[in-house]
Amino acid sequence: MAWIYLLIAGLFEIVWAIGLKYTEGFTRVGPIVVVAIGTVLSFIFLANAMKTLPVGTAYAVWTGIGAAGTAIIAIFLFGESAAPARLACIGLIVAGIVGLKIAG
Repeated sequence: MAWIYLLIAGLFEIVWAIGLKYTEGFTRVGPIVVVAIGTVLSFIFLANAMKTLPVGTAYAVWTGIGAAGTAIIAIFLFGESAAPARLACIGLIVAGIVGLKIAG
């Protein structure tokens, strides 16, 4: 169950990270609320995952899901670069996440 909590925590990290773009420097209330809720939920699920997972593993996977997911979504939403080198680097993040899961 801890790995499911960690996945959910990572998905909520993507929500708040992407949401930051829409706050326009914290000047738009709706996106600020989404960011706040996403942040709180992300931390709640991360904390629950850390009850049984090692801190280093949980934190690395959480940030990896957030970083890779945010980068991928930003390509589609904001037209950010999808250059092969950038995609390869995102792939390395995903490989690291998988490696940490396999290693335990």
